[in-house]
Amino acid sequence: MRKYLIIGILTLIPVWITWLVLKFLVELIIDIGEPPARWLSRLIEPAIPQLANFILHPVSQKIAAVIIVIALIYGVGWFASKVFGKRFILLFDKVVERIPFIKIIYGGSKKLLESFQKKPDEVKSVVLINYPSPEMKAIGLLTKYLTDEFTGKRLAAVYVPTTPNPTSGFIEIIPEENLIYTDWELNEAIAFIVSGGVVGPEKMAYFKSTEQKTTKP
Repeated sequence: MRKYLIIGILTLIPVWITWLVLKFLVELIIDIGEPPARWLSRLIEPAIPQLANFILHPVSQKIAAVIIVIALIYGVGWFASKVFGKRFILLFDKVVERIPFIKIIYGGSKKLLESFQKKPDEVKSVVLINYPSPEMKAIGLLTKYLTDEFTGKRLAAVYVPTTPNPTSGFIEIIPEENLIYTDWELNEAIAFIVSGGVVGPEKMAYFKSTEQKTTKP
């Protein structure tokens, strides 16, 4: 009995986690889309009252909300890919840059997401750092190299994502020689972090090899 209970739990946990993530996303989409759906029903009510009443039904309203949000996201993507859309976004970025505090959140989030969208040859390395103790390692994304102004030593800025939301994390600045470079791709590291270690490669360069390069281009 204990054996089958454990197997059942291990089988259901990934399903449960997937359900929680999907449930959160669907509820978020519905919360965003319900006001436009209600506005649409009021707009068409004089001309097509039957359709307006159908949209106001709780189930229909949720379906309409999802459709509206998906259409909105598609429209934003189309707009942002055009020349006039890119100019508008540049103008919007300049406006946001003038707003204290907001510019920090908006700018940081945008740069982080842009780093996730880079081509494989442009992506910085997936590395391991000693955190929270020398006996433990944390997965990090090497985002930038810096130089210590007094010693001239090269330092590494490493973004350490948190589970299950990789856009939330913190920055560690450490000497480059303390890094352990891995051969993981960015998407592999993100999948590993989001899934809590369930999804990802089976092998990792956990211990620093004497043959490993101390400097990576």
